[in-house]
Amino acid sequence: MTTKPMSDPSPHCTDPAAFGKVAVLYGGWSAEREVSLRSGATVLGALRRRGVDAHGIDAGRDVTDVLRAGAYDRAFIVLHGRGGEDGVIQGALELLGIPYTGSGVQASAIGMDKLRTKQIWLAEGLPVLAHRLVTCERELEGVIETLGLPLAVKPTREGSSIGVSRVEHAGQLAEAFRLAAACRSPVLIEPWIVGRELTGAVLGDAALPLIRMQAAVEFYDYEAKYNRDDTVYHCPAGLPEALEQSLRELCRRAYAAVGASGWGRVDLVLDAEDRPWLLEVNTVPGMTDHSLVPMAARAAGIDVESLCWRILETSLPAQAHA
Repeated sequence: MTTKPMSDPSPHCTDPAAFGKVAVLYGGWSAEREVSLRSGATVLGALRRRGVDAHGIDAGRDVTDVLRAGAYDRAFIVLHGRGGEDGVIQGALELLGIPYTGSGVQASAIGMDKLRTKQIWLAEGLPVLAHRLVTCERELEGVIETLGLPLAVKPTREGSSIGVSRVEHAGQLAEAFRLAAACRSPVLIEPWIVGRELTGAVLGDAALPLIRMQAAVEFYDYEAKYNRDDTVYHCPAGLPEALEQSLRELCRRAYAAVGASGWGRVDLVLDAEDRPWLLEVNTVPGMTDHSLVPMAARAAGIDVESLCWRILETSLPAQAHA
């Protein structure tokens, strides 16, 4: 398995020709395909405006043949979910000898698996909620007695809140399990913390300003993330400076713990006592007009063209896979 060293966020390259012919990989076949198409359009436009010879590829099962035929020098991965964020495309690019952006095979696979991520965080002494892995309905017995209510029920290997439910009473649990299990993934159940939802983007070694999400619906679900215009984003997050800095450092540590590199995002929640609880890591976050990494970058003075340039730099030899 390959891992990549974390890199400094400052630009290392000034000549777009140094990148050569770039394949922007988006679309794919996961449940997050539509979001990935929108992310890909953002990245492709940003790179072209900076003079990069970028070409969009809606990645299908024949993506390796397309990449071979196109004689690409490197790939910008903006495939979300399975096939793009789980180490699969990273492994294919390794075999083809094509440098690529972001995390390597191992970190991508770990980051896509919420359970494995939590196990690593626990081993590192990072704050993780009590949880249970459930593979069939009969294993739901005793979950409420152990974890309490409300509960979050989610597939372990999906993103964008796909298949996630909030369970407030026992009669909802089996249905929530079936919804998550329909994603062809083991199901993770953990307490639903009522508090402030935050996300921390990481660019190289730098943790960017935190964002606090305030959804107008029950929770920050797929619709709230990508389709609704009434979700409120606070950046700065409105936290005391000392707390903001400690949480940004926590996000950086959580990101590094799974071996992630280049760029990414860590989601967490603050409970009523301002205790942080890590939820998940995203190694290929969204890049749409509703997405959080570009928002955090703007707060740090980095426009979308510069952000995409810096991410593309993670594919250069100085940033190559270890």
